[in-house]
Amino acid sequence: MISVEVHFNLNRILLLAIGLWPYQKSKFSQLQIILCFCILTSSVVFQFTALITTKCTTDFTIKICSTAMFFSFYIINYNMFWINTHNVRNLLEQLQYTCNELKDENELAIIKKYGNYTKLCTAIVTLFAMCTIVLAILLPIWPQILSIVLHINESRIQNQVTQITTEYFVDQKKYFCLILLHINTVICIGATTLTATGTMLLGCAIHACGLFRIASYRMEQIMTIEILQDINLKNRTVICNKIFYAVEIHRKAMKFTNILIATFQGSLLLLIAIIVISLSLNIFAIYRNASLGNTEAVLLHFIFIFTFLLYSFVGNYIGEELCNHSNHIYSTTYNSRWYKAPLYAQKMILFILQRGSQVSDINIAGLFIPSLECFATLTKASMSYFTVLYSMQQ
Repeated sequence: MISVEVHFNLNRILLLAIGLWPYQKSKFSQLQIILCFCILTSSVVFQFTALITTKCTTDFTIKICSTAMFFSFYIINYNMFWINTHNVRNLLEQLQYTCNELKDENELAIIKKYGNYTKLCTAIVTLFAMCTIVLAILLPIWPQILSIVLHINESRIQNQVTQITTEYFVDQKKYFCLILLHINTVICIGATTLTATGTMLLGCAIHACGLFRIASYRMEQIMTIEILQDINLKNRTVICNKIFYAVEIHRKAMKFTNILIATFQGSLLLLIAIIVISLSLNIFAIYRNASLGNTEAVLLHFIFIFTFLLYSFVGNYIGEELCNHSNHIYSTTYNSRWYKAPLYAQKMILFILQRGSQVSDINIAGLFIPSLECFATLTKASMSYFTVLYSMQQ
């Protein structure tokens, strides 16, 4: 028997850290949720308040929006899981129920392999996020280190650290350490949120790929040479049962995938819009700061762009993998010795071939199909909007 929760051990730790693990609903976790959400929301509020106290030029507005949209990305991801906690739990229970029905050793090996893929991907993303968090935590002692090593004065270092423009309605220099603590806290919670929610969705999608792979494996086992050489009543029953089990696991995999997409499709559409707009604004911010020689701001916006592109690429890549695994059952069925099977079996297989001849796409609200082609389309759209902003400045 396979415990699906073991495959999500690291995800469980990350989600527990921000109070979003669906099996943990204590008063402490509810306090965690409120606290984390308020901290993330306050970061965006204090950035937009800068528009009140500062003259709103085009460059300044774009600067505020480019950073505020990035922190809004944290909030949307957090809220996406917060409001769907019950649905995430149902998804894990459905996946566990499906895995409990697997008896064949090869099928168990397949789902274990995809479970190991989940743990590996989660570990890599978590390691990357931890490096980012450590850099953010070390920021307060960088002035002393850099002043000694590179002979740079502390005031310049503080300007590098506070590239994110905020307005707390207090003396920025006097409360610099508290402001820096707030920004670092937001980055820590936000990076954990992106890692935890993103890898959880990724892990569910990887397990769906595993279920599709099991469906293809069952189709491969239908028309074995031994069965075809001796067509009798017993073998007829075996063939019918194997076809039924193959179709059944494929149906469950499709149902699991559809529920996964339907649960998060509203939030995913909003995230897609945020990514396109933010990429355009941050590319324009890089152009403006590069022309002004502000290297630190260029680095900050480059990090934002890299995060958006990585998130978008991984999401679209796993969407394409889901489609490929779903459609693989058609090629597996077509390449089998179905033409040597008895007529009654050929008629049953014909339904699978007719269903499989229709390309299966993972459709989000009928507007977006995750794939590498759509990733390129989103990138092109962002560059187009950047071109519009650039032409407006000329």
